Amino acid sequence: MFSRYAILVACLVLLFNPNVYGDEQVVMLENMDLSKIYNAWTGILPKAGKNINGGPMVVGGVEYKHGIGMHSETEFTVDLKGVTTRFEATFGMDTSCGTGGSATLEIWLDGENVYQTGVLSGVSAPENINIDTTGARELTVVITNGGNGLHGDFADLADAKLTLVADAKSVPEIVKLPDNLPTMKIASKTPKEPAIHGPRVVGTTPGKPFLFLIPATGEAPLLYSVVGLPDGLMLDSASGKITGSVESRGTYVVELTVTNQLASNKRKLTIVADPGHLALTPPMGWNSWNAKGLSISDQKIREIADAMVSSGLAAHGYQYVNIDAGWGKSRDENGELSPNEKFPNMKALGDYIHDKGLKFGIYSSPGPSTCGQCPDGSPEPGSYQHEAQDAGTFAKWGVDYLKYDMCSLGNMLAGKGRNEYIKAYRIMTDALADCDRDIVYSLCEQGVNQSWEWGASINGQLWRDTHDIFDLWASMTGIGFSQNNRTSYSTPGHWNDLDMLVVGKVGWGPTPRPTTLTPNEQITHVSLWAMLSAPLLLGNDLTQMDQFEIDLLTNDDIIDVDQDPLGIPARRISNKGRLEVWAKPLWDGTMAVAFFNRSLHRANIIVNWSDIGLLTPQPVRDLWLRKYMGIFKDSYEATVPGHGATVIKIGRGVQ
Repeated sequence: MFSRYAILVACLVLLFNPNVYGDEQVVMLENMDLSKIYNAWTGILPKAGKNINGGPMVVGGVEYKHGIGMHSETEFTVDLKGVTTRFEATFGMDTSCGTGGSATLEIWLDGENVYQTGVLSGVSAPENINIDTTGARELTVVITNGGNGLHGDFADLADAKLTLVADAKSVPEIVKLPDNLPTMKIASKTPKEPAIHGPRVVGTTPGKPFLFLIPATGEAPLLYSVVGLPDGLMLDSASGKITGSVESRGTYVVELTVTNQLASNKRKLTIVADPGHLALTPPMGWNSWNAKGLSISDQKIREIADAMVSSGLAAHGYQYVNIDAGWGKSRDENGELSPNEKFPNMKALGDYIHDKGLKFGIYSSPGPSTCGQCPDGSPEPGSYQHEAQDAGTFAKWGVDYLKYDMCSLGNMLAGKGRNEYIKAYRIMTDALADCDRDIVYSLCEQGVNQSWEWGASINGQLWRDTHDIFDLWASMTGIGFSQNNRTSYSTPGHWNDLDMLVVGKVGWGPTPRPTTLTPNEQITHVSLWAMLSAPLLLGNDLTQMDQFEIDLLTNDDIIDVDQDPLGIPARRISNKGRLEVWAKPLWDGTMAVAFFNRSLHRANIIVNWSDIGLLTPQPVRDLWLRKYMGIFKDSYEATVPGHGATVIKIGRGVQ
């Protein structure tokens, strides 16, 4: 029997809180303020009693009238106020939206993970959740993308409800995150003393043109010198450009020196002159698609090349300027490719880029058409049945990099199996090998046929193993944090390509806009790509960068992690809920360790030296701060804000 006081309180709760129903005093989550829920899928708010598209909520073949329709990635916290006894819901994929997606669910009580599903797909049975919340203060619900990207991840929390204690004097509510989460600090300094950056090893084919701009910073003017250049190469001491062609096969260790009026700096560079040894570190540069989409033009590419130099990006190792879809037009009577009117002279454009010490990239497809279109709306021609001819054309234009996008090939080979795709990509491998210049080969089949398993066998230097990236937290993390089981496929000269970076100003068209990623999320983005030895191909408008973007993209400590000549991607060391630690061995015997906070709340993350095979006290350097932190006996603990990352370097000689 309830006391009269309890009955009175219950009546008042019912009167002033219409989300409380029945004798049990049940709070339906759908009646809370859903605008406080964090949802990374295009900013669409979760729906009450509907799936996120606004249609019927159908889970496991059953239509539900109550609950919340969501999409990965979703996270929210309910302030339980200590007045609940139980949380109940049915979780599953919404099959009325299709069956292609997948997701997982995590439930946290007062910082402890109390429930976690496996990966549920559209054909999985839903899970019934029934959790004792007696005395708990805070409940957090996390829906992830299932590790395979966020496309089609329509997930429902049906009949989600909280039961109140009999004498509850208040009602739980979803907690709104602060509008301005604390932003991590990163270093912002450009020392006047000279320093050399970028890769420590480069590859070339004997007899083919070689171009390498020594990436160096310091107060101008800088003077460059090199000792030990192989026969056939020469240095421009004023610009730092090394050009020519290596005459004989071999491995050459040269010593670079950069001098200004303040000091000199030396660094060794290994030149591997051997066929099939390109991109011995992950390519660094820029691609037009995320910034400009189909609006790209000769003039805009020249402006980007200018900005890559003037912003200092080239001085930190960025070198490729790559045109994506939107440059093609047609073929002439001989089958020769013609660029559209926006690109009046491709050879002249390539020369302009090369004159700056940069490299020139272009885009095509193994199918009859690319994923883009011509200015008149007609399909942009691909290289199908013109592979050797197009490779020769690209070489004539001075192309150094080819992105080869599956596009129309998928329709041609539907249902024919993976071997047919491999054959189509191998044709261009052979065509490029016959060219009179080195062209880095970027396979882009978006992971449809597991290109990471066969890309190296046809001498692809990199391969896209994911869907297209978007400037969404869910998209970026869905790609990056799903890589742990694929890292063994990345080795020097052959890289998992996680798609272009979506930091800074993007837009996929003529008008750039700021990325939707917060500063902390952009730091996580760059940290994760660097730890995974992923190509650092920028997708932002380089002509409109602010100081944060420049600091983010020119941190040489982070770039060195990405460009490490061992080429060993990081592996996940620990995964405690939303907190992850990844570690990566480096060429000099040290190790990079990254702390990732995938939750929305600040958290302390710790790594024990024993967990990464280290037994003695270790010196620690914070790479984003570019600061020596001291010597730590058994472990290191970092305080990381929500959606942020900290990267450290540990080991003998660190300072």
